[in-house]
Amino acid sequence: MRKNKATTFSLTNLSKDKLPRLPFLKMKETVLGKKYELSLVFVTNSLSKKLNRLYRQKNKATDILSFTLGKKTGEIFISQKAAKAEAPKFNQKLSPFIARLFIHGLFHLKGFEHGSTMEYQERQVGRKFGINGEVPINPPERLQRFSRAGKKQ
Repeated sequence: MRKNKATTFSLTNLSKDKLPRLPFLKMKETVLGKKYELSLVFVTNSLSKKLNRLYRQKNKATDILSFTLGKKTGEIFISQKAAKAEAPKFNQKLSPFIARLFIHGLFHLKGFEHGSTMEYQERQVGRKFGINGEVPINPPERLQRFSRAGKKQ
């Protein structure tokens, strides 16, 4: 008899966009492990803007936000519309761009800060999943870890 494993990953689409077919669960397990509880939410630009204003005091939509909820729990919010606007600036198509953003958010949840070590780890995971190129970070403060209380981690 198999024991039911607790769900450690959820994906929610609050936008009307079709979601990219990416191995989000496998990426999450590669970076954070199987026991880390992660919620990935695809949001509208409107909700992205509200969250960005509330937690980062920036009154504009952003393509990704990551939030640490506890030692082994976190959330990532992605706006495909904002990502679609950003991808051409990095000469990338939308799906691999979202994959790179997701990987970047995972490493923030793991406790990494911007720098060469984080970039190296992101490239390694990207290669494992057939995603080549640099993780799109410009400027460096673009994605930061926050607790739900809005405090910078």
